[in-house]
Amino acid sequence: MKSIIFSILLLASILQFSGCGLLPTPKEELPPITQEGKNTFGCLVNGKLWLPKGYNGTSNLDASYDPSYEGGTFDVATYSISSDQDRQYLYMFMTNLSKVGTYKLNNIKVGSSTFDYSSKCNYDRDSSVYRDGYLNISKFDLSKQIISGTFEFVIYKLSCDTIKITKGRFDMKF
Repeated sequence: MKSIIFSILLLASILQFSGCGLLPTPKEELPPITQEGKNTFGCLVNGKLWLPKGYNGTSNLDASYDPSYEGGTFDVATYSISSDQDRQYLYMFMTNLSKVGTYKLNNIKVGSSTFDYSSKCNYDRDSSVYRDGYLNISKFDLSKQIISGTFEFVIYKLSCDTIKITKGRFDMKF
């Protein structure tokens, strides 16, 4: 009996690796827009799917909220690593955030966003980087520590590609 089970598992493995998989490989896609604290995040970067992935010693997705600093400060930091040369970091922050609503991501002192290619270009939080966009908070629940919303932004720096972030969404516990 054990040899029959082993043979079936071996055959399934061979078929899976040969491209004739018995089990479909799940397709990566944007997470659904939810408001339950599911710790999801995703967007399109210049039209291509971007999800947190990889591990550099810290969590690849982190959100925090401090109600006592600058009228309420929210930030989300995430990264995606597909190889040693391809590391991408996305960061957004907002001050004076204490309720649902739409906030501008165009001021490095109040609300901003960055997207960095470690091997290509760094769009750091300085005044030489053009940025414009919004952060729409659709759920803000201090008692359950849930913050959810959508976002879009564009950043540009001389000698670097223009980065267009679209269809961004997150549903986080903080």
